[in-house]
Amino acid sequence: LAERGYLAVLGSRDPDKGKRAARELGLDSVVPRQLDVSDDDSVRAAARWVEGSLGRADVLVNNAAILYDTENRAVDVSLDVVRQGLETNLFGAWRMAQALLPLLQQSPHPRIVNVSSGGGSLASMRGGTPAYSVSKASLNALTRLLAGELRGRVLVNSVCPGWVATDMGGPGGRPVADGAAGVVWAATLPDDGPTGGFFRDRREVAW
Repeated sequence: LAERGYLAVLGSRDPDKGKRAARELGLDSVVPRQLDVSDDDSVRAAARWVEGSLGRADVLVNNAAILYDTENRAVDVSLDVVRQGLETNLFGAWRMAQALLPLLQQSPHPRIVNVSSGGGSLASMRGGTPAYSVSKASLNALTRLLAGELRGRVLVNSVCPGWVATDMGGPGGRPVADGAAGVVWAATLPDDGPTGGFFRDRREVAW
């Protein structure tokens, strides 16, 4: 997004890691800011900073996610683990959307992109990773609700980046740039583009 002319605010729980990531990108238009989407005060502070420094938000990318819990099963997983996953993967995105919506509505072309996963597709669920899968399915539901309520004002979509070689995805996944491409596509859709959809590589994914 920064390469396309956006000023990209890079949120990170650890401010030092955020600063390091911004330096590695080597782009003046990437600004690191401390942000913990599971913390109400942190989200409110981030929104105040955006309002005071930038005046509006054009795109919100909800990319924070935790707990790809391959070791768990729904039949006996601790519900505390599930709550932990929901707090970041669902409620974190929900907090961000609510906090930034007034600023998004100041934009001529506002977009919300919820970075989801095929693990949240009801059509393909067969068991396993319960905290992650339920949280991502719930994130998809939030996408549908926001898209319906904001129709005609904000485009809201879920995007699955695929299995990507990140800290969570581990080695062997697709390059980060390939996973990010679909997110950038959804963030830069034309005004007559889709809303309330679930996509991977610009193609619809079954809910």
